[in-house]
Amino acid sequence: MKKPSFYVLLGGLVAGTFDITYACTFWYLKRGVLPTRVLQSVASGLLGDASFTGGWGSALLGLALHYFIATSMAVTYYLFARRWSELWQKPWVFGPLYGVLLYGIMNYIVVPLSGANPGSRNLVWVLLSIAVHAFLIGTPCALFARRAMQADV
Repeated sequence: MKKPSFYVLLGGLVAGTFDITYACTFWYLKRGVLPTRVLQSVASGLLGDASFTGGWGSALLGLALHYFIATSMAVTYYLFARRWSELWQKPWVFGPLYGVLLYGIMNYIVVPLSGANPGSRNLVWVLLSIAVHAFLIGTPCALFARRAMQADV
């Protein structure tokens, strides 16, 4: 049997993969933006506009930061779920709510406090991003937290 931490980290990996795949796919289809540029935009939170001249180095930093953030989201959900059992007992209810909360925190607190430029306000991007956060980020965090809690027994 795997340890709970395995499932929590796997939840972060799954949520992060869904999220970055969505972002790269959306921006490539909408404007032909390459994945390296999307990853550099993540790194711009630390590096500012200099990330866009950093080549693969800043893209890899962006990828690492992205997965660190996604894993932190999964760990946070798990830690709260250990305290409030409904969070892991009802992942299809609280996972999407958590994802919407994460969307708000990232877009209205984290990004404005970082070195990144404000995110796109394109209506399609915003609506899809909220749905992605609800169902492809928050829900996997909740489902893997549930699995971790079951492994903890």
